Order: sequence, then structure tokens, then C-alpha cells
Amino acid sequence: MSPISVIITIAAYFLILYIISYIAGRKADNEGFFVGNRKSAWYVVAFAMIGSSISGVTFVSVPGMVEASDFSYLQMVLGFVVGQFIIAFILIPLFYRMNLVSIYEYLENRFGGSSYKTGAWFFFISKMLGAAVRLFLVCLTLQLLVFEPFHLPFILNVIITVALVWLYTFRGGVKSLIWTDSLKTLCLVVSVVLCIYYISSDLKLNFTGMINTISDSDLSKMFFFDDVKDKRYFFKQFLAGIFTMIAMTGLDQDMMQRNLSCKNFKDSQKNMITSGILQFFVILLFLMLGVLLYTFTARQGIENPAKSDELFPMIATGHYFPGIVGVLFIIGLISAAFSAAGSALTALTTSFTVDILGTKGKTEAAVVKVRKRVHVGMAVTMGIVIFVFNLLNNTSVIDAVYILASYTYGPILGMFAFGIFTRKQVRDKYIPVVAILSPILCYILQRNSQAWFDGYQFSYELLIFNALFTFIGLCLLITGNKESKLTS
Repeated sequence: MSPISVIITIAAYFLILYIISYIAGRKADNEGFFVGNRKSAWYVVAFAMIGSSISGVTFVSVPGMVEASDFSYLQMVLGFVVGQFIIAFILIPLFYRMNLVSIYEYLENRFGGSSYKTGAWFFFISKMLGAAVRLFLVCLTLQLLVFEPFHLPFILNVIITVALVWLYTFRGGVKSLIWTDSLKTLCLVVSVVLCIYYISSDLKLNFTGMINTISDSDLSKMFFFDDVKDKRYFFKQFLAGIFTMIAMTGLDQDMMQRNLSCKNFKDSQKNMITSGILQFFVILLFLMLGVLLYTFTARQGIENPAKSDELFPMIATGHYFPGIVGVLFIIGLISAAFSAAGSALTALTTSFTVDILGTKGKTEAAVVKVRKRVHVGMAVTMGIVIFVFNLLNNTSVIDAVYILASYTYGPILGMFAFGIFTRKQVRDKYIPVVAILSPILCYILQRNSQAWFDGYQFSYELLIFNALFTFIGLCLLITGNKESKLTS
């Protein structure tokens, strides 16, 4: 694709996006920004959650990862589905009963101010780094397709990209995101389905032939029960999927803002279960696309790129297929990436305003003023982090998204688990120490696991151990005071 074609495609997409954002958020107040006035229809939120849960990393990386990991990722996605049910029937009723704006307010009510701030700060660090990593991938793609041909610097790329995200979220927050994410989900799914169609057509495959080609491929193996030391081992992936979903969705202000925008907790439960099942099939489409891409390169004698992340962009934007395939790739990538970045920016603004700065006792006008300043500050911070990633000149940080989550979401998961499943009170002021020590212990464990445990390598199940260390640490802080009445 030519740089002009890419620019026109992105401009047309964002024009539609801003129109939807303006219509949805034109009368949004603080409650509309933070929780969508709790009037969102559950089926709309469920559809929107597909786009918000699938980032640009997923869009680009998952098709390429089948060469090294086959379909093993679906083992983790099965865990995601189970995690969605746990969130729906344990966390959502609790959060609705407490009428929370920020889910980390639960920690303040359960333990005290120190745990509240600890949860908020861990979320802030994790979400900022995770969102920046995901948006960094988009910036790299745009740099290759648009900015480098015009000899424009990467810093300008970052400024424009982050500014676009800020523009469509500053007015309506969650109220806008529900509808813009619905557009993104539609674009994402349509783009993947049509890319599969065009590649299958080029390979002279009808629907039955496509299914047979994928199922007969050595890359489509899904279950791995043979070697417990293998990172693809089923129970590692499945259990990691369950706890990752609980941590990265159920205990993530970004994702839960959408769920808390539903009219009541039963509607929110319907949304959670529906979106979890749909997500499984959307991820399956990406993996199927990956097999077709590798089949295409093998038959055409095309050398696969050194980095698997580059496979889909290379084929889609090259001259192997009609131009519409490149257009669909750009739309899908922008839809996935800006959905994740936009929702992250809104959640970071909400959490920083409500949890860290505090809104109690402030007037509506004062909160609006603070919220708008924080929103700008979050956008600037995200841009700086993206630029720093580029200076490090190490695109392998993309592969660290889940490992990063294992370190930063583990303490949050441990605190919520202790709060929900016990009635004990703890010494609140020492909770930050426990939350910091747990990831350190996990790092030591991961670095030495092969030597200590006969070659065993930790994968994303590291999150479980991180949460466990936090839980044990809280047990050591139990006081003799009256037990808490705030349980699930």
C-alpha cells in the first residue's frame, strides 16, 4: 500500500469514529465519563468488549505465533472463558452492591487507605505500560507505512497517534467508548473474516478445503499434555488463562468500567459471559488466518520474516492480494489498537482522578476540571513511555505483555482474593511492602526455576504465584481486631 492510501484509510475511519464519539458523548457528565450513567444495554457492551479485549498486539502477533506455538494459545483462551464466569458470579455482584465507580474503592472499604492506594498505583503502572506497549506496535507499523516514506520522525508519529486517542475519548469517556468500541469490533471481525476469504480464494480453497487445510496442518495442534516443563503444557496455559482473565479483566478498572456501565448486575453478567464465549471464536479466527498465511508463503516460495509479528503486515500490505486486503489490515489494526489505547486512557483518567487524587467533597465542576487535566496528563505520559520504548530499540517488549501483567496484577489479585474469601483484618499500613516484595520473589523464582526445578520454565502461571505470595503476606499481617463484615 502507498502511504497516501494508508492515510486516506485511517482518516476515513477516524472521521466515522469521531462522529460516533461526538453523538454518544455530547451530554456526558462525570458519571457518564466514569460509568456511562449505568444505562448501557448489555448486548451492546458484550459486542464492544470484543474490540476492547483484542489489542493491536493480538491482531498482528497471534497469526504469526502459530509457527512456534501452534494453536496452544486456545488452551489459555479456554481459561479466559472460565475466568469470565468467575468474574460474572463473584466480582460483578459485589461491585454492583457497593455501587463502585472505581473497583479499587473496594480495597479501601475492606482494608484501609494504604491498600486502596496500592491497588490503584499497581493498576496505573500496569495499564500505562501495557497500553503503551500495545500502541507502540501500531506506531512502528505506521512509521514503516507512512512516516518513513515521508522522512518524518518517530516522535511526530507518537504525538499524532496519542492525540488521536485523546481526541475521541476526552468528551464522553465510557459513554463514548461503548459505541466506538462497537464500531471497532465490527471492523475487526469483518477485516479478519475477509482476509481469510481472500487468502483462501488465492489458494483455490473453498470453505471445506480451507477447514481441511487448517485441520491437517501441523500448526493446528491445540492440546499439549506431554511435557509439564513445556510452556505450552495444557494446565499451565489453562490455569494461567483463568487467573489472567480475573486479574486483567475482573480486577482491571479499564475493563470493568464497561461492565459497571450496564443497568444492573444481571445485565452485566450476561455481557460478561457472552463476550467471553465470542472472544474464543474471534481468537480462533486469528489462528486460522495464521495457518493460511504460512500455507500461502510456503506455496509461493516466500521467505518468512525473521520476526513472526511481521508476517501478517508483510503479506497484507504487499502486492500479493487485491488492495482491499491491505485496507482491511489497516482498518483492523487501527480498530484493535486504538480501542485498547482509548479505553486504557479513559480508565487511567478515572482511576487517577478517583483513586489517587480523590473526588470526595468536590463539586461536579471541580471534578470536571481535575478530570480534564488528568486526561491530558495521561495522554502525555503515554506518549513519553512509547517514545522511551522506541529508544530502547527492542521490539521484543511486545512479547512481554502477559509477563508484565503477571508481575503487576499479581498483588491486586492477591489482595482481592484475601478480601473476598476471608473475613480477617490486616495491618493496612504494611500492605504496600507485601505488594512490592511479592513481584520481587516472583522474579527470583522465574530466574532460577530451571536450576531449582529440573528445567521447569514458568509461563504466565507466574501470576498465580505472585497472587499467592501476596495472599500469604497478608496472612502474616492479620490483626486481632474485629473481623470485617465486607465480604462477597
